[in-house]
Amino acid sequence: MRKVVELITEWGSFDEQHPEGSIEEFCRYYLIQKAGEGDKVAQQPMFPVPVPVDFALMRLTNRIVKLHTIYAVAATAGTGINTSEEFSLLNAIDSLNEPRKTVAIYTALFELSTGTDMLNRLKKIGFIIEYDDTEDRRSKRVKITPKGYKALAICRKRMTQLAEMEFHDLTSDEKKICIRLLSSVDTKFSGLWQSHKGKDFEDIYKDVVHG
Repeated sequence: MRKVVELITEWGSFDEQHPEGSIEEFCRYYLIQKAGEGDKVAQQPMFPVPVPVDFALMRLTNRIVKLHTIYAVAATAGTGINTSEEFSLLNAIDSLNEPRKTVAIYTALFELSTGTDMLNRLKKIGFIIEYDDTEDRRSKRVKITPKGYKALAICRKRMTQLAEMEFHDLTSDEKKICIRLLSSVDTKFSGLWQSHKGKDFEDIYKDVVHG
C-alpha cells in the first residue's frame, strides 16, 4: 500500500505541473526523478561551473561515442574492416541492396569525400565491387562480395557483443526508454544535415530551434 501511496503522490505532483500530461509522459517524468536527473545532471565533473542540461546530455553522448570508438577498434581487429565507420558503411550497402555510391555514403552519415575514400579501400581489399547504374550511366552502384559478407558476419557478431558489453548494466526497460527518447533526435537530424551543409552555424541554429 505504501508504494501505491507514493506513486499517487508522484502523480499528483506531476499533474499539478503538467495538467495535460499523458500517462506515458508521467512514466518518463517519474523515472527521471528517481534517477536523480533533472537540473542535477548539469553538475558533472570536467567543468568548473554548472552547464545547461542540453550541454550535459550532448557531452555525455559524445563521450559514449568516443569510448565506443576505442572499443570498436578491438572488436573489428582481424576482420579486415578497419573501423566502426566502415562497418556502418557496409551495413548501409547491405540494407539498401546494391545502392548508388552516394546513397550509401549519405545513408551512413558521411561526407562524400570521406565515404568515397572508405569505399575505395573496401573495393581494393575485395569487400565490395562497383558497377555502372543502368538507370544513370553517370552513377555507380556498389555490391558486397562473398569475401565482404564473410568479414561483415564476423564483425556483426563482435559488434553485437560490444553493444551487449557497453549497456550490460542497464535493464531491458531502461534500454528501450533510451531508444524511445533518442530516436526522434536521430530521425530529425538525419533528415536535416545535408540541407545544412555549407550554412553558417547561426543560421542552422535558427532553422532548428526557431523554425
